Amino acid sequence: MLRLSKLSDYAVVLLSELGTAPDGAVRNASALAVATGIAEPTVAKVLKLLAAGGLVVSQRGPHGGYRLARPLAETAISDVIDAVEGPIALAACVEHAGGCEHECTCRVRGRWDPVNAAIRRALSEITLADMACPAWAPPPPAVAASVG
Repeated sequence: MLRLSKLSDYAVVLLSELGTAPDGAVRNASALAVATGIAEPTVAKVLKLLAAGGLVVSQRGPHGGYRLARPLAETAISDVIDAVEGPIALAACVEHAGGCEHECTCRVRGRWDPVNAAIRRALSEITLADMACPAWAPPPPAVAASVG
């Protein structure tokens, strides 16, 4: 089964949560942990990866925290995966030559490239805005049935 790591999933959740902040507002790891239910050490780890990947900007100081580097609509899911897990590659030979001990005798060598490109293309077309849930609103109050 092809599956992303929990850290990539958490990254999408955290970026979506940061997207609910007013423009330019920063949120610290503690507040993001409370808002998302993700453990604070994990939030801090993911935020560092996202900062290194240029998806969030960190601000130091007593009112410091993190904010989005660009709007959710301009951030592709492929960017998030790259920041957290590295380049998207389904097999070792796709990522770099010499990554497989059977490379010199492999009959499908290089055949993963189109599959890898198709997956990357698909993930590049989906943005964080596409993944974000609309603002939650409580259901309307139930209307009492009239007896008569």
